[in-house]
Amino acid sequence: MTKPSVDPARWTPPAPARAGHPVAPPGLRVVETSGHGTEDVAVLADGTVVTGVVDGRLLAIDPLTGDETVVARTGGRPLGIEVHPDGGLVVCDAHRGLLHVDEGVVTVLADAFEGVPFRFCNNAAVGRDGTIFFTDSSTKFGIDHWRGDLIEHRPTGRLFRRDPDGTLSLLLDDLAFGNGVALAADESFVVVAETGAYALRRTWLTGDRAGVTEPFGTVLPGFPDNISTGTDGNVWVAVASPRDAALDVLLPRLPLLRRLVWSLPPRLQPQPKRLIRAMAFSPDGALVHDVAGEHPGFGMPTGVRQSGDVVWLGSLESPTIAVFDVPRPGPSDGALGRPR
Repeated sequence: MTKPSVDPARWTPPAPARAGHPVAPPGLRVVETSGHGTEDVAVLADGTVVTGVVDGRLLAIDPLTGDETVVARTGGRPLGIEVHPDGGLVVCDAHRGLLHVDEGVVTVLADAFEGVPFRFCNNAAVGRDGTIFFTDSSTKFGIDHWRGDLIEHRPTGRLFRRDPDGTLSLLLDDLAFGNGVALAADESFVVVAETGAYALRRTWLTGDRAGVTEPFGTVLPGFPDNISTGTDGNVWVAVASPRDAALDVLLPRLPLLRRLVWSLPPRLQPQPKRLIRAMAFSPDGALVHDVAGEHPGFGMPTGVRQSGDVVWLGSLESPTIAVFDVPRPGPSDGALGRPR
């Protein structure tokens, strides 16, 4: 695939919020899979964990034994995975668009808007009535050249809504690499991650503020990827990598410098770090959990799913999924959730 050119725009990154010190993810462990690039994770009612890998397979993994079965093959590159309330899975496929997968049958729900194909269908959240909120991260850069969107920084990401009758509407555009999507437990608002802006944005869906969009949570210490609402009601965020100092220096400066960076081989461009970090925010945007650690078998967390007492992680760059225990706050540890 031909590498697209970049036309960099100047942008001054915001200072990250002072959020205290993250704690080590309790009981961090890793489960091997038969594929690579476990970008997202979903948890079924029986506890089975589902992930997608680079060859297009959707894998169902027993969380106790690690046994694995193939759920389906999308014929593309599956990214975000959600459970549909009427059965089956909703899958964002970077190449094929928004899919429904049920008993191995793959159905395309949406692959274009106003006649223009999606370039980078990425992540979704599904309401109780089957309404789907999902992102198309960039109108210029596909998954094979995702770094180009961050280097160029001319936001073209979008957040869409697909109603149960198939009606497709645009909720937000001009997102700086629109990525993860989470729907509030009461479905009063939807949150979208802007990877290129180190930020989360909330759009109200109900009440007096319906239609209002505002920042959610804090300016993040890294690049947010997939997000999800856990069974605890908090919005969990996978921080794929800490902010890159070189990129932050380049973003406000001469665009020529970033064109030179883009011309380099990928191995010489700014690289994601292997730090495992996840954060959780309450529905009012307050930081509840902040965990960070390392494991030799896992890095670059891109998917996150809290279910009961554990949090599952997927990774665009790993052949594994990871899991850790939800931190238990001590008597004086406040929002950071330091274990006793």
